[in-house]
Parts: sequence; C-alpha cells; structure tokens
Amino acid sequence: MQNLLKILLRYSNFLVFVLLEVAAFMLIVYNHAAPRSSVLSTANSVAAWQYETVSNVTGYFHLRQQNDQLARENAALRNQLAAAEGAEILSYQSAKVVQMTTNRLHNYLTINCGAEDGIQLGQGVRNEDGVVGIVRTVGSHYSVVMPIINTQNNLSCRFRKNDYIGTLQWDGKDNRFALLTDVAAHMVVNVGDTIVTSGLSPVFPEGIPVGIVENSVLYEGDSYYTIRVRLSTNFKRLKYVEVIHNADQNQIEALTDGLD
Repeated sequence: MQNLLKILLRYSNFLVFVLLEVAAFMLIVYNHAAPRSSVLSTANSVAAWQYETVSNVTGYFHLRQQNDQLARENAALRNQLAAAEGAEILSYQSAKVVQMTTNRLHNYLTINCGAEDGIQLGQGVRNEDGVVGIVRTVGSHYSVVMPIINTQNNLSCRFRKNDYIGTLQWDGKDNRFALLTDVAAHMVVNVGDTIVTSGLSPVFPEGIPVGIVENSVLYEGDSYYTIRVRLSTNFKRLKYVEVIHNADQNQIEALTDGLD
C-alpha cells in the first residue's frame, strides 16, 4: 500500500494533467457540434464495419442454402420446359458435387444423390451451362460421374449450324478444352461454331451445349479436321448439376445391346 501511495504521489501531477485533458475533450465534444459529429461519425463507422463483418459471415452460411434452393428451382424450371416442349419422358434432378478431380487422365466427380434418390447407372449429367458427364457408379446416397474431361469418355455431338455430326473426346491436357473428331474435310468449320449434343443417344437429349470451336486445322493429305473445342462447362467452378432421367433410356439401350 505504501508503495502504491508513493507511485501516486510521484506521478500525481501527470495524472491530474491527464484527467483535465479528458475532461476538456469531453466538454469540447458535447458543447460543439463539429467535434461531436466527428466522434459520432467515427463511432458509427466502427459499428457499421462490425455489422458488415457479422453480416458477411452469416451471409456465407445462408448462401449455401440459397444455392441449394436455386439448384432445385433450376431443375424444376427445366422440367416445366421439357413438359411444355412435349418431352414428357425427360425429367431433371438437382444434385450437389461433393468431390471432384480435374487434373488426371481419368477424372471423376461424386454427387450427393444415389439409388435411393432414383439415380441409375448410365444417366446423363448436365449443369446450367452444358454437358457434365455420365453416371458410372451408383451407391445408396451418392453416385460417381465420369465427366467429359475423362479420356475414356466419348460424346456424340453435332454442329448447331448444320447438324453435322462429330465425336468429342478429351485429350487429357487442359480441362477447358476437348477435341472434336470425325469431321470430314469437305465440311466448312469456323471459329466460334457452336457444338451441342447430337441426340443420337438416350443419355443426352439433343441440343445441350457442349462448347464452341476454338480453332481447327486440316493438315495436307488428311481427310478429317483436328478441331479444338472450348467446353461450355467450367469444371473448376462446378458445384451443382442436374441428373437427366429419360423414361425410355432402359428400353432403348436394351434394344441395342449386343448389336456392336
């Protein structure tokens, strides 16, 4: 106690000075509009920053729910569109991508829907931008999809401008691009030509976007083009997909089994 008293006595002048400064500052703030406004503005700015920070954090968690809802709404709208176009055999089921690879030769992705959700082997998968891939393994609550950025996947496509058919296959180099083959030399190919699904398989209906022609080369003596296609689907940002249910798919595939 004696030591504390000695310290207070030693610094008494300084402490009195500080107290007087604080009192003067408070009198200035509360008796003059401009300083008071400045202090209140600073306080409001700090409060606003705190509110914005909290709002951003809580908004992040709500965003996931909103994205799930939007995915379901997109699938519902696509179902309504299919019905309006007379394609009652088609329906779409939203799903979320929970695991994915993009840097391998045999890439895959896993979605949070399985057999108990009605998913079947061989169904097509798309997103709002275009083709994603084909269901290759089905579990109770999850399924594995082989995307078009898998060197084992071949996709029948056509040019939107004239319905000329080709085959899309990934070369394992860049997940943004794939190669379109089987396009004969007499065909006129232009940069920017739109490539869509051909509809020659029950897996994908006709007209789903696949990509656009990035460039094409016809080497001397070749009968077919080498065409590079920029894919419509950005696999690096893929979060939500839609599984395509074709009511006639099993029947069509059963009829063609064993014909190859």
